[in-house]
Amino acid sequence: MKKYKVEKSEEEWKEQLTPEQYRILRQKGTEAPHTGKYDLHFEDGEYRCAGCGEILFKSNSKFDAGCGWPSFDDAIEGKVEYIQDRSFGMIRTEILCSNCGSHLGHVFDDGPTETGQRYCVNSASIEFKQ
Repeated sequence: MKKYKVEKSEEEWKEQLTPEQYRILRQKGTEAPHTGKYDLHFEDGEYRCAGCGEILFKSNSKFDAGCGWPSFDDAIEGKVEYIQDRSFGMIRTEILCSNCGSHLGHVFDDGPTETGQRYCVNSASIEFKQ
């Protein structure tokens, strides 16, 4: 199993995170579309991992993909880990915080900007800071 800079026991994660955050960040869950607080949030700032506070995305990379989850066209270099996900009969690329291993969502090659990427992120897995 991979080691991360931030390592905590499952009990420590459960104490730190809300039940919804724990389900998503640590158990690879997904929030329902159009329910997350950052879906249509477009203030200037940065989005950090809700598990460890690592900066993952800048607001200038956020766009409205209409998919119901916060979407970004790029991540900060080295802050996101990419893992092949074969769950639910699909092949997707899961994205994790490279600092603590928390599940963020998935990245797809259907973004509308020059990067061609759409990082589809659960609101519960990130926190916004100005």
